[in-house]
Amino acid sequence: MGVCGRPRQCWVPVVRVLVLQAAWALGGGQVRYSVPEESKAGTVVGRLAQDLGLEAGEPEARRLRLVSPGRRASVEVSGASGALVVSSRLDREELCGKSAPCALRLEVLVERPLRVFHVELEVTDINDNAPLFPAARKNLSIAELTTVPGSRFPLEGASDADIGANAQLSYTLSPSEHFSLDLLKNEEDGESLFLVLRKPLDRESVPVHRLVLTASDGGRPALTGTMELVISVLDANDNAPQFNQSVYKVQLPENTDRGTLVISVNATDLDEGTNRNVSYSLQHLFPADGRDVFEIDRMSGEIRLRGDLDFEDVGLYRLQVDAADQGNPPLSGHCKVVVEVVDVNDNAPEVWVTSLSVPVPEDAAVGTVVALLSVSDRDSGANGRVRCAVWPAGPFGLVATFAGSYSLVLREALDRERVSEYEVEVRAEDGGSPPLRGSRGVRVPVSDVNDNAPAFAQAVYTVLARENNAAGAELARVWARDPDEAGNGRVSYSLSEGAVGGWRSASSYVSVDAESGRVWALAPLDYEEVQVLEFEVRAVDAGEPSLCGNATVQVFVVDENDNAPALLPAAGGGPGAGAAGEAASGVGSVSASGELWAWAAWGAPAGQVVAKIRAVDADSGYNAWLRYELWEPRGKGPFRVGLYSGEVSTARALEEADGPRQRLVIVVRDHGEPARSATATLSVSLVEGAEAALAAAGSSLSLSGAGSGLRPAAGGEGGAAAAATNVWLVVAICAVSSLFLLAVVLYGASRWAPRAAVLSGPGPATLVCASEVGSWSYSQRQSRSLCVAEGAGKSDLMVFSPNLPPPPPGPAPKEPQPEPPALLDTVSALIAGKGCGLVYLIREVV
Repeated sequence: MGVCGRPRQCWVPVVRVLVLQAAWALGGGQVRYSVPEESKAGTVVGRLAQDLGLEAGEPEARRLRLVSPGRRASVEVSGASGALVVSSRLDREELCGKSAPCALRLEVLVERPLRVFHVELEVTDINDNAPLFPAARKNLSIAELTTVPGSRFPLEGASDADIGANAQLSYTLSPSEHFSLDLLKNEEDGESLFLVLRKPLDRESVPVHRLVLTASDGGRPALTGTMELVISVLDANDNAPQFNQSVYKVQLPENTDRGTLVISVNATDLDEGTNRNVSYSLQHLFPADGRDVFEIDRMSGEIRLRGDLDFEDVGLYRLQVDAADQGNPPLSGHCKVVVEVVDVNDNAPEVWVTSLSVPVPEDAAVGTVVALLSVSDRDSGANGRVRCAVWPAGPFGLVATFAGSYSLVLREALDRERVSEYEVEVRAEDGGSPPLRGSRGVRVPVSDVNDNAPAFAQAVYTVLARENNAAGAELARVWARDPDEAGNGRVSYSLSEGAVGGWRSASSYVSVDAESGRVWALAPLDYEEVQVLEFEVRAVDAGEPSLCGNATVQVFVVDENDNAPALLPAAGGGPGAGAAGEAASGVGSVSASGELWAWAAWGAPAGQVVAKIRAVDADSGYNAWLRYELWEPRGKGPFRVGLYSGEVSTARALEEADGPRQRLVIVVRDHGEPARSATATLSVSLVEGAEAALAAAGSSLSLSGAGSGLRPAAGGEGGAAAAATNVWLVVAICAVSSLFLLAVVLYGASRWAPRAAVLSGPGPATLVCASEVGSWSYSQRQSRSLCVAEGAGKSDLMVFSPNLPPPPPGPAPKEPQPEPPALLDTVSALIAGKGCGLVYLIREVV
């Protein structure tokens, strides 16, 4: 270290900062600064924040900081101003040695968004190292007389740790008439310093010459170093050992084992005797600290490897071999050995993670920077060229941002529900043979976002529930899965409002537990009110914004036998029976007390239908399948009831012994468990044939006229009927004849005249019944025609006939069907309101 003459001449501005380039380098995005070594701490190197385009206050807000992997940076970023300042001692020789230029590659990070900038800091040299000789004193022995003028004696030159002009050395020798200096420079061997004998020596005159060799560098001011030369004059030994070549060159791989023979040198001496015997010695010229690397056998001249070679530390060794004879005085010869260390691939790549931004949201965009990495290999050439990759190949990839710098970026969309955490390994491989590899593991957790809606196990839930269930009974459980975590995956259930049957909402029947998804009934269900209850259950998660899913629940209400059969009013217009001259049976009617009654003619054949019991059951299926049983009188009576048709017919021919009236108790049962039943009472009056026909016609007219005025079954009816038999017989004959003629006329008119409106058709026709509240139809096995005139009245006519189902296939039933009438069954008319209508019910002749 040199000392300045005056303090003010020593770097008056302690640091002279030169900004080489404060702009982005073309294609690289790099800022370069220059600072002299030995700058004081706190010296401003450059306005880094300003050069990076950051506004005032941004450096501290965006956490502008410096990253220098693998070595001490000696500089730092001022948080307030964003300037790059010196933080500790900068010694160029310590940082870079003899390398020129001395450039430190730094990485600067800013956040929000995360970016990396590359800064190159050049540490310039100052003349702070004086030339230094290997030893403060060097002893030389030169024979008198035999050493002729012009003889050259090699000297070890000085070394200067500085570079450039500060390391350019010049040598001077203290004044002497016998000696001078000669400095030779060449590209292969570098500088060679020789002490040249100018005048023969005389030991008797001057036995020892003491000279001072001074080395000066090219700095301003120049620094110097000295070495004392002690030259002893010896007596004659006029032949020095000579090597066969002056320079030997050897190449050694850096992984050469210790003890390996490097080279064998040989020197010859033309003298005889002891002056001919040669011994060898080794001197290390460069580097100065490489003395323990090589050794030489003093007798054979074999140079062997003593230490370890490392191309990354020292790539070239310069050795000097001295061969001295045993003369008196001894003479010596010299040669140089240049050992070039050959690089081998002995350093694996190293990977550092300089910055890591985790966890990564699963909705992060492709290209998001996850981590910044730095990769280096101390080898050179192909051995130092590194290829990097990410394993396993997945959603992450590497992007080279600068030489040896990479960004770990997102290549594919993430899904936390599929993979919640990634163990990424960044692998580096050099180009050596065989290649060496290095790796660094990076753990990347994925944070959840609400990107999954709750999904039900099935889209439609089908549930069977019996009617009359208890309120609060559980009908079903629905479950929806949300693969998100925490609040994003917490599901609550609700019932979507919707009408059932068009007027009642589903929430009036059922409710859903918000947490468990349990569907329970608010009130007992009634099959007769609703058969299928269909509604939607919605599952909503607690995310922001929330997502939902729907499922349909279909509750099929299973019928219970909770309704007993209900009797319907008897239909008018019962069927006639017998041939011409025989009276027809009466049609079932209802008395004032609600008791059903009908007429039957004496002598009616077996199988004659007297009446039909009609009943309905509000239940369905087997619970509504009705059967009819004759409860009273028991035993073999004159009447029987169809098991499923409800038709009351004669079991045998009626006789006067059966009495004037028969009271039948008929029980209607369903097929439910337990079975429910209803009871109907039918009174059958037995009269003469003409009276039965007249009673049937009167009953039909009375039913069609006003629906009231039913003939009661009185106790003295038999006597009154017997007294008026002849009168009623004449009236009946006239009425039947008139009606027959009228029917023929009207039938012909309706057959050939154009119809206003006709409802007819082949096969089973449909009887249309109209009322003020709507219309309904009932299937019959006859053809019906309905003609409606314009301006129909407000009151309508409804005509019923017994329901005769088709006979089943196979043998004839036990209950014989009544024969169809010859021409006419019943004629009814109704005139009401503003219009009139005529309905003719004509049974076709079979």
